[in-house]
Amino acid sequence: MRSLGVIGTLALDLLREARARKWVWALALAVTAALLTVAFALRLDVVDGALAASRFFGDSIGRGVYQPVEVFLRPLFEASAYVVFYGGMIFGIIACADFAPSLLAPGRIEHLLSLPLRRTELLAGTYLGVLLLVSFGALYGSVGLTLILGVKAGVWGLHLILASLLAILAFAAVYALMLASAVFVRSAALSAGAGFLLFVLGIIATYRADIARLFEAGLSRQLFTWLTAPLPRIAGLANLAGAIAAEGPVEQGTLLRLGLGALVFAAAGFALAAWRFGGKDY
Repeated sequence: MRSLGVIGTLALDLLREARARKWVWALALAVTAALLTVAFALRLDVVDGALAASRFFGDSIGRGVYQPVEVFLRPLFEASAYVVFYGGMIFGIIACADFAPSLLAPGRIEHLLSLPLRRTELLAGTYLGVLLLVSFGALYGSVGLTLILGVKAGVWGLHLILASLLAILAFAAVYALMLASAVFVRSAALSAGAGFLLFVLGIIATYRADIARLFEAGLSRQLFTWLTAPLPRIAGLANLAGAIAAEGPVEQGTLLRLGLGALVFAAAGFALAAWRFGGKDY
């Protein structure tokens, strides 16, 4: 219980540090501006629970036929889920790359280690704080869109919010590697590079079976298969998020497999960071 309290306190300290940075407010303003633009630009003509015609940014997106509102808006919910997933992850990699290097900065790390804190608690507090920060951004965007579409079209549901949870899960795996790279080499640029590299490799890993066929049978194909096996399936999670938002079919087995894979990768990345951090002299 004491460790959980310490980790929670450290995570809140990181959030306070983030609040003092201007880019956090820039993010909030950018997301708010996007939500307001959608709110004022989206014109939905709802007739007895169906859409006769719709306009978005001044262009007609209807086909002149009556459609159930829920059916008509599914592509919009799906597209919104992809924007929250990929947009949130790219911004998170860029914006959170320097938190761990800042923790390890000369002077600050010596001061923190002089306090009655375990090293794993310091690392876990930083990791949790970053995840909370990214979660707030993802949930703010998805809840805002849900409210706008609910008010505009009378379609209320939690699908878009549930879809954003997969974006947070995927980022947890990515940031675990960023944290580990920062512990090995205190560099924000390297941390961001590791995040983007895993982001791209995670997309490739999703389609590894198809890509493997491009290799000649033998060592090269087997090596590609082995190297991509442990990577989190970033695009797979994004596709599931889109399907959940659009109320499409979602295989529970696939959801469980990809979700557990991301969690295991995140745990392995954090364990690597904790092992290196625990044995390093400052």
